[in-house]
Amino acid sequence: MAQVVKNIGLADDSLSVDLVSHSEALVPSPALCVRSLTEQELAKLKNDQNLVSEFKQLKLEKEAQKNWDLFYKRNTVNFFKDRHWTTREFEELKSCRTSHSQKLVLLEAGCGVGNCIFPLLEEDLNIFVYACDFSPRAVEFVKQNPLYCAERCKVFQCDLTKDELQGSIPVESVDVAMLIFVLSAIHPDKMPLALANIFKVLRPGGTVLFRDYGLYDHAMLRFKLGSKLGENFYVRQDGTRSFFFSKELLADLFTGAGFITSANEYVLRETVNKKEGLCVPRVFVQSKFCKPDR
Repeated sequence: MAQVVKNIGLADDSLSVDLVSHSEALVPSPALCVRSLTEQELAKLKNDQNLVSEFKQLKLEKEAQKNWDLFYKRNTVNFFKDRHWTTREFEELKSCRTSHSQKLVLLEAGCGVGNCIFPLLEEDLNIFVYACDFSPRAVEFVKQNPLYCAERCKVFQCDLTKDELQGSIPVESVDVAMLIFVLSAIHPDKMPLALANIFKVLRPGGTVLFRDYGLYDHAMLRFKLGSKLGENFYVRQDGTRSFFFSKELLADLFTGAGFITSANEYVLRETVNKKEGLCVPRVFVQSKFCKPDR
């Protein structure tokens, strides 16, 4: 069963704006029971079957890094809010130590401009963070942050689907890896490559903390016709892409890469804009996967 949480005013990581509210209706199909969908939403899903041309899809894949770099050029460090909720949502960031004095080694794969790592570095003085991102511009923004300290954090540019993390991180040295709204930006065919890459640097018994867009999230249902790249996979107007996960598919991806599922649930939120009188449903997948201990 899905975990249901109403969280008013929670900042999310969606790139969608101009939210629209509809009255809800029961979903007739058991396959669509992540959340209730309106009749308009069901009709939209049924009618949205035409895919972006193969030529354009190849172009989007080729220019993926450029499109994310342009995203950070436009928005600099001002788009996403700092994620102060990570230690609340993922107790492993505190509880996985065997002693209070143990230094925790973290990896954030897809760190953006540091909205997750800097709150963690401020809160916990006994951690070391490896952080990487697809976008060279995002990496530079991290290095320019006044809180960046090379003694506590190593940041580098990396394409998780082809650049070996072992070139920058010792094998099996990471206690906790974080994938927060990152895997959804990778082409589905290449997701297993990214997970295999992370698996190699995670220590036996180490954990991957995961949060990303869930199936039938409001952002998924707002894409206009002509934005669909494949099943649950869409392109935004700026050329960046987003996949929307079912928890079953996500579990298959991780177990296929050698991980064991520790937790894997939908989290349902309501994002409320009181000024505009809007309330929209959000669906995320929040999960924990472990590397088998020897």
